[in-house]
Amino acid sequence: MSSLPLVSIFIFLAFGLVLGIESKSNTNQQTENSHRAFFVFGDSLVDNGNNNFLATTARADSPPYGIDYPTHRPTGRFSNGLNIPDIIGQHIGVDPLLPYLSPELKDEKLLNGANFASAGIGILNDTGVQFINIIRMPSQLSDFETYQKRVSDLVGVEKTKKLVNEALVLITCGGNDFVNNYFLIPNSIRSIQYKLPDYVPFLISEYEKILMRLYELGARKVLVTGTGPLGCAPAILALHSKQGECANELQQAANLFNPQLVDMVTALNKKLGGDIFVTANTNYMHLNFINDPKAFGFETSKDACCGQGPYNGLGLCTPLSSLCENRDAYVFWDGYHPSERANRIIVDEIFNGIKYVEPMNLSTFMALDSKRV
Repeated sequence: MSSLPLVSIFIFLAFGLVLGIESKSNTNQQTENSHRAFFVFGDSLVDNGNNNFLATTARADSPPYGIDYPTHRPTGRFSNGLNIPDIIGQHIGVDPLLPYLSPELKDEKLLNGANFASAGIGILNDTGVQFINIIRMPSQLSDFETYQKRVSDLVGVEKTKKLVNEALVLITCGGNDFVNNYFLIPNSIRSIQYKLPDYVPFLISEYEKILMRLYELGARKVLVTGTGPLGCAPAILALHSKQGECANELQQAANLFNPQLVDMVTALNKKLGGDIFVTANTNYMHLNFINDPKAFGFETSKDACCGQGPYNGLGLCTPLSSLCENRDAYVFWDGYHPSERANRIIVDEIFNGIKYVEPMNLSTFMALDSKRV
């Protein structure tokens, strides 16, 4: 095989060097001119596929999950279509986020942000032990730290800091700490250790540590959602309800947790000297659907669209499950998770409402100057 002339090799190397410089320049220019990044942390309400890369039972990787997603295929989202991060992303103009574990998350795609969420996790590390291999919150935060190192290699430390400071961060967790921990079995370890009125402040104190860690890692615009109406989910109705009434103990948990979350975040903002965190009381938002579904155009708030057993609430949605024809008529897609249409109404309230978002709605929050150190 003949070798290239020396001059040709030099030209080829020089051309490659120019391309490399130009590519780096384009990446830096994109960082300066592109839209805001978006980061997501939490559980199955916001997981968009990380668990698909893990050996765990907490997965939404088979039909009919994703039946109304643009690809009409399961993606790992616990939804018939888009979930809350997807819809928030549409509002703020970011491309659909990739799961952090996706091999596609590299190069310029890193600048869009990432979804670190994992179905089954909670505030506490012992929540979701039955799912075995999930990404618990300390690991999600560690992945966020690693992500920033990867972006720094791409655009430099200062631009990475700016990207993270100006990004929107969504964190959603807490529900599993009740459903899949405290109330999972009679006389669970946590229920023996704590009475419910004592367990909630313990969770709130642990959640505060998570939020402070996000702040230490550079987050300056953080949306913190509370739990939904835990006692009213079809999965809970299937196990505890005789005539469709919500389960009192689980509703009590949600009613205790959400106001204390707001109080904690208010105190944290005061401590940090600015509006870093905004809370969304998704319990009350969702209860509006529960109490009067027809006012929002839903046919039912008790039955899940996809499932089996009473209220279609038993087990995950599978190809063998009973499936409703009109997903828009159902508040719940499966035993625990809202339908895409319910998610859209919740996100609209988060952006434009005044009643359930503290200290301001997300539209106002996003308009604030984000240049905070």
